[in-house]
Amino acid sequence: MSTSTRSEHSSLINDLVTWVGSVTNDPKIRVEEYVDGDRHVIRADLPGVEPHHDIDLHVEGGVLRLRGQRREEQREKTRTEIRYGSFERVLTLPPGTTAEQVSATYLNGVLTVTFPAAAPQPSTRVPVTSGERPAE
Repeated sequence: MSTSTRSEHSSLINDLVTWVGSVTNDPKIRVEEYVDGDRHVIRADLPGVEPHHDIDLHVEGGVLRLRGQRREEQREKTRTEIRYGSFERVLTLPPGTTAEQVSATYLNGVLTVTFPAAAPQPSTRVPVTSGERPAE
């Protein structure tokens, strides 16, 4: 085996390992969360989807479940770094949040979901006891 072939082969393997690592370490949907006044805001980058056909948003059991699909355009490609296919992201909602309180808009490839921000819960001290039995 020549040096150039070995070098090309190593490079190809390194590229593959890097690509597989990036696929498994990165979530398919990147989000940011923040509080704006009395509303909690979640923004998700979802370019290339049709919101009415490709996005499914549900509130169930105290979580916001975002499912969808980015459909691949059929073209002759020499390279792509865009991920296609189904995706899902599950985010915890503040206690008591109902589906009626959640609103969502899609503009310029960004899905924005808002709902009431949770009122801060007061801190309560919890006493800690030892595992020793009291003397008799």
